[in-house]
Amino acid sequence: MIKRRSFLILSTVILLFGSLGGARAEEFGTRDDAKAMVEKAATFLKAQGKEKALAEFSNPKGQFIDRDLYIIAYSLDGIRLSHPYNPKLVGKTVTDVTDFDGKQYGLEIIQTAKTKGTGWVDYKFTDPVTKKMADKSLYVQKVDDTILGCGIYKR
Repeated sequence: MIKRRSFLILSTVILLFGSLGGARAEEFGTRDDAKAMVEKAATFLKAQGKEKALAEFSNPKGQFIDRDLYIIAYSLDGIRLSHPYNPKLVGKTVTDVTDFDGKQYGLEIIQTAKTKGTGWVDYKFTDPVTKKMADKSLYVQKVDDTILGCGIYKR
């Protein structure tokens, strides 16, 4: 009876720590996850139209929120069209924004989308999960007259 009880306790501890380890590894999105979300958003934008897509991208409980990942949309002239966590940013230009190191990341987002169609832009931004400044890599893709982006926070 004691051996069986010890076995059950040990098994429970192993399962508990094993599941915590797995949850921890998947707590944050990866570069592949961000790219896949942008591709999903591009498909949604093409199928549903710009108005419906922007509303969904702006929804903090919508289908384009996954852990710390979310979609942002910009116009080709640099106006932010959606942001699920900070609606005050919508309608504002990103052409003159800089991160906390002085990098003009808004211009780089626009240039990357216009010249390459897709790509990664690195800058610092407030992490919506930790509420702290963090290094971020944003994957961008140009879809017609809209730039879609999804970033990962480097932890």
